[in-house]
Amino acid sequence: MRIGIVILPDQRWAVARRRWQLAERYGFDHAWTYDHLGWRDLADGPWFDAVPTLTAAATVTSRIRLGTFVASPNFRHPVHLTREVTALDDISGGRVLLGLGAGGGGFDATVLGSPEPTPRQRVDRFAEFLELLDELLRGDPVTRRGAYFSAVDARSRPGCVQTPRVPFVVAANGPRAMRLAARFGDGWVTTGGAGVSAGGHAADSAGAWWESVAANARRFDEALAAAGRTGAVDRYLTLDAGPVYSLSSVAAFTDAVGRAAALGFTDVVVHWPRESSWYAGDEAILESVAALLPELRGT
Repeated sequence: MRIGIVILPDQRWAVARRRWQLAERYGFDHAWTYDHLGWRDLADGPWFDAVPTLTAAATVTSRIRLGTFVASPNFRHPVHLTREVTALDDISGGRVLLGLGAGGGGFDATVLGSPEPTPRQRVDRFAEFLELLDELLRGDPVTRRGAYFSAVDARSRPGCVQTPRVPFVVAANGPRAMRLAARFGDGWVTTGGAGVSAGGHAADSAGAWWESVAANARRFDEALAAAGRTGAVDRYLTLDAGPVYSLSSVAAFTDAVGRAAALGFTDVVVHWPRESSWYAGDEAILESVAALLPELRGT
């Protein structure tokens, strides 16, 4: 079991720098940040871009893997994202994990002035996004015209440090997105079914959420089989999409890691505690959990 942590890009670098360094010092396997122009009600507060944040994190760490959680077509174009990713992979010495998703509704979907896409349109767009991004990161030049994204003689040299390209960790809960994850993903990440996330919003029980996670894992097995995938595909679970914030206590965290391992997940992802609102918690619990990471890796 590998364990990662999300550090929201809502703090100035003078504060955030310490968190990224501590994530590595604590022994987390990977660290992520949200790739949004603004996220839920936090769009009204401080918010920084993911790519320069990860670039800065790469310069103050040396081992931990770094990733977007997740980049989406809501405001990213594959041609420009390719350049950003190849630069970040170079600066980090090949430590990039590229989390990718179809893009949800809300702020990111409307801030650029376009109508919010329907769920079907989002997945159609995501398929084009993944196809073009995969082709660009594997080589150049690329010319392609699509309904959502086009490229004309696009270049990607010198390419990624990681070959044949940086790993894609594809977010998917629904059947069509899971088929895309099975086709393009070096990893798959799920949030489970609809439930309470760690902001305290009312929804399903913890038991129902874990049942939805198990159901998603079975559906992903089916998608892999249908795609003819025989090699290993890493499986990531966002623990804080459930009704219990994973760092609310040491016991909550160890219980969640054990449940995820029993369902076949290779990786879990938690969130750095915040003072209030989403992922509100105590950094002292994070420190206690960090001391258990070597033991939990054997779960």
